[in-house]
Amino acid sequence: MKISLILAQIDSGQMALPEFQRGYVWNREQVRGLFNSLYRRHPIGGLLVWSTESRSAAARGDGHLAPGIVKLLLDGQQRMTSIYGVVRGRPPAFFDGNDQAFSNLMFHIEREEFAFYQPIKMGGDPLWIDVSDLMRKGVDGLGDFIAGLELPPDKLGLCVGRLGHLLGIDAIDLHIEDVMGEDKSLDVVVDIFNRVNSGGTKLSKGDLALAKICAEWPQARETMKQMLSEWAGKGYNFDLDWLLRSVNTILTGEARFSFLHDKSAEDIQDALNRAQKSIDTVLNMIDGHLGLDHDRVFFGRFAVPVMVRYLDQRKGLLSNKERDKLLFWFLQAGMWGRFSGSTETYIDQDLAALEGGGSPLDKLVEQMRLWHGGLRTEPGHFTGWSLGARFYPVLYMLTRMGSAQDWCSGLPLKEGMLGKMSRLEVHHIFPKSRLYCKGYTRPEVNALANFCFLTKECNLKIGNSLPEKYFPEVEARHPGALASQWVPTDPELWKIENYPDFLAARRTLLAAETNRRLENLLHGDTRWIDGATEPGPVPKPVPGGITSEDEEAELEALNEWVEKQDLPRGQISFDYTDINTGAQLAVFDLAWPDGVQAKLSQPVAVLLDEGDETLSIAVRAGYRCFTRVQDFRTYVATEISPDG
Repeated sequence: MKISLILAQIDSGQMALPEFQRGYVWNREQVRGLFNSLYRRHPIGGLLVWSTESRSAAARGDGHLAPGIVKLLLDGQQRMTSIYGVVRGRPPAFFDGNDQAFSNLMFHIEREEFAFYQPIKMGGDPLWIDVSDLMRKGVDGLGDFIAGLELPPDKLGLCVGRLGHLLGIDAIDLHIEDVMGEDKSLDVVVDIFNRVNSGGTKLSKGDLALAKICAEWPQARETMKQMLSEWAGKGYNFDLDWLLRSVNTILTGEARFSFLHDKSAEDIQDALNRAQKSIDTVLNMIDGHLGLDHDRVFFGRFAVPVMVRYLDQRKGLLSNKERDKLLFWFLQAGMWGRFSGSTETYIDQDLAALEGGGSPLDKLVEQMRLWHGGLRTEPGHFTGWSLGARFYPVLYMLTRMGSAQDWCSGLPLKEGMLGKMSRLEVHHIFPKSRLYCKGYTRPEVNALANFCFLTKECNLKIGNSLPEKYFPEVEARHPGALASQWVPTDPELWKIENYPDFLAARRTLLAAETNRRLENLLHGDTRWIDGATEPGPVPKPVPGGITSEDEEAELEALNEWVEKQDLPRGQISFDYTDINTGAQLAVFDLAWPDGVQAKLSQPVAVLLDEGDETLSIAVRAGYRCFTRVQDFRTYVATEISPDG
C-alpha cells in the first residue's frame, strides 16, 4: 500500500493505534535516518495491523474511527508517526509524545542531506528547504521553491529532479501484514504483538489489563496518569502498574491482574476513586507518623496495595492502635524487603491474612514474623552502607520523628523546614576525605552509622572538620544536640583512630531507638519484638550504592533528562534481591529492571564509581551496565527506541 494511502487512512480514521500501544518514543536522529532511507529508496520494513470492528476497537487518542473495519497498528507505529508528522507537518490524532522529534526537518538539495533546523548552520543558504513545507505544498508548489534557488540552468534541473524525488516518498509501497478473524481476541493480538516486538516494547500483565479497561473506558489511562502526576508533585514517583495493583486489591482482593478482566468500566472507575482516596490516606499516615515524606525513603511501596485494601474494607476509619499497627507492619515490610522478591505472591499472602475471622492486623504481623523471623532490630542491621541501605529510610525516620536537632542552629529536624539552606542533607560525621587518608575502604567510609541529617547550611559549615574538633563546639552551643542524633558521648570515640568503635557504639544506639519507636507503634502489645536481642553475626554489607549527595544529584538529573525523552524514570538505589528469598544482593545506583523502554528484553543499570563486584553481579543478572552518564545518554539516543 502506498504511503499516501496509509496517511489518508489515518486521516479518515480507517487506521489507528490500539490502546495498549505505548506512546511515540523516537528521537530526531531516528527520524532523520528514516527519511534518508526513504529518499534513497532503501527498505524500511513493512507494517503489521489488526483488522477489527470499529465499534469494539479500543484505539488511542481523540480521533474518530471510521465505521466498519479499522486497522490498528501493531508494528510500525514509530515509522508511520514519523512519516505522518513530517509529511503532514503535524502529529496524527493518536499521537502521544514529543512532536519536536519530527518538527523542522530540513533537506539540502545539493548535498542530498537531511538535518534538523539550525539557524547558524542553515541561515542564508536557500538550498536548505523545509521538508514538511515541501510535502504540504506538493508538486503544485514546486515553483515557489525553484524561484528562490537562483541556480544556473545546469544545476537547476538537477535540484528540481531531487525535489521531485523527495516528493515521491509518499508513492513508496509498504507491505502490510494483516491480522484478522473472529478468533483474534485482545489476548491473542497482544501475544502476537509481544512476539513480533521481541526486540522492542513488550506488554506487561498490567498493560494488558489496562488495555481491556480502556476498551470500555477510554479515559482510564489519562485519568490514572493525572493521579500519578499529582503524587509526583508531592515527591512520590509511582507508575501505572503500581496504581493498577491498588485498584485490583480493592476490587478483587487479589494481586494478579487477571482478576480484573471481567470487571466493568463502572467497577473500575469506582475502585480507582476509592484507591486514590485510600492511597492519599496511606501517604499521609506514613508522612505524618513516620516522617517518610519523599520517594527516596519510601521503601516497601508494594505494601501500599495491601494497606489500601485494609483501609477500604474499613471505609478509611481506623483507631489509633489500628493505624499504628498497620504502620508497624509497613516498616517491617520495608526493613526486611518483603516485596523485593516475588511481589505478587507475597501481596496475595498478605491479602489472604486480612480475610476471615480474628484480628486481620495481628495475622498480618504474625505472617511477617513467620516469614522473616524476629522483628526486633539489632545493631548489626545498621551495618549497611550507602544511601541505598535498607535501613537508610529508618535513619531518616528516626531523625524526622524523634527529637533530633540541627547541630548549628539547635532547631528540631522533625518538622518541614523552610528555605533553600534548610533542606535536610546527608552528613558524614567523620569526613570522607579524612577517612580515606587513613586507609578506610569505601563501605567503611560510607557506613550507615557514619550518616546523620543536617541542614545544608550546617553541612557546609562543618565541612571537613573532625568530630573531636567540632563535637565539643556543638555540645557547648546546643547541649544535648549530639545525643539527639544518637552520637555516643564518650570523647574517646570521637577520635578518628577509634572510628570502628564509634560505628559499633552508634549502631547500638540506633537499634535501641528503632526498637523504642516500634514499641510505641504497638501500644504495649509487644509480643512480636519482646525478648532480649541476641548479638548475632554482623551482616556483610552488600556491594553497590550511592555514597554522596553529589552522586545522588547527578543521578536525579539523569532521571529528569530521561523523563524529557518521554521515557520512564529509573529506580534510584535499586534494591537487587534474590527473587525467591528477597535477600538483598546488591544496590544499583540507578536501574530500569524492565528496560528503559519498559519491558525491553534487557534491564539496564547506571553504576557510577562502583567496584568490580557490583558490576559483576549486575552483568550476571542480565543488566546492560553503564559507568558514565554520557554513555547511557548515547545509548538512549541511538538504541532505546525500537520501532513498534
